[in-house]
Amino acid sequence: MPRPGLSPYPGWYSGDNARLFRLMSVFLNLAADYIEPDMIDGITGGDGSMTEFAYAQIAAAACGLDVAGDSGDRRFFRERFAGMFKRLDTSAFTSDPYYRNIRLPEGTLSGGRFSFGMKTCRAYEAFVRDDPEIVRGRGGELLVTPRIGFFTEDYPYPAVFENGREWMTLMPNETVTSAFALKRAHGRVLTYGLGLGYFAYMASEKPSVASVTVVERSPEGIALFREHILPQFGNRDKIELIESDAFDYAEHRAPGERFDTVFCDIWHDPSDGVELYLRFKELETRGPEYIYWLEDTLKLYL
Repeated sequence: MPRPGLSPYPGWYSGDNARLFRLMSVFLNLAADYIEPDMIDGITGGDGSMTEFAYAQIAAAACGLDVAGDSGDRRFFRERFAGMFKRLDTSAFTSDPYYRNIRLPEGTLSGGRFSFGMKTCRAYEAFVRDDPEIVRGRGGELLVTPRIGFFTEDYPYPAVFENGREWMTLMPNETVTSAFALKRAHGRVLTYGLGLGYFAYMASEKPSVASVTVVERSPEGIALFREHILPQFGNRDKIELIESDAFDYAEHRAPGERFDTVFCDIWHDPSDGVELYLRFKELETRGPEYIYWLEDTLKLYL
């Protein structure tokens, strides 16, 4: 829930906006993989141009909307629900330079604690693909709509597991939501958060980027990256790894350096990101351009 008084979009979480977000929260958490190919085919008859609309119809039914019998639900579906889902092409992701060029070793690493592998986003499984769309309606009201994506075929993506549990992944939405920061990255780049090194790799490939300093607090994450992933970077000489708490570095060391771009990505979602985002905003200094992962989403929950 948004916190009154801080959001740049006061009052947005009400009416149809609130209803839409509540329904999508339940759907994504409890029924993301509910829709099957035969359900879609039963509506479209194989007509690919109808896939997104069919997907929305099935999702609406799964969310308890009575589009056929309730005029209010029918209006809500037509105005807010039907256009929310987007069919994505797996080739747009498998052609990504990181996905094509970086290979993780298979199986358990020495010591048995960590292992590399692949996870799969199933065909028609729903996932958040980007920050919400925020626009003004005809009457000036704020319309906030989740952006939900799905593939029509299975999509495997890399992951690291700790004692068999998911530790780090490169889910489809992570590539989409990093695009804005990568487009703007230039000069000497500082990034908080390493993950599987996607941002560091993509930024280092840009001729306009001179260096990429990565601040990561996990020694295990740095060790795995340094041993198995960094050697595959074509521009690994641009990469500097620093083991440190992000806020300690931001407060005591970053002000003495000269960075052109700062990218902050140390949260999982708004549930843990808002407080961290606000702390970072207090530590901004003059000079660099600051970019925050999922900032538009975080601002909704201020």
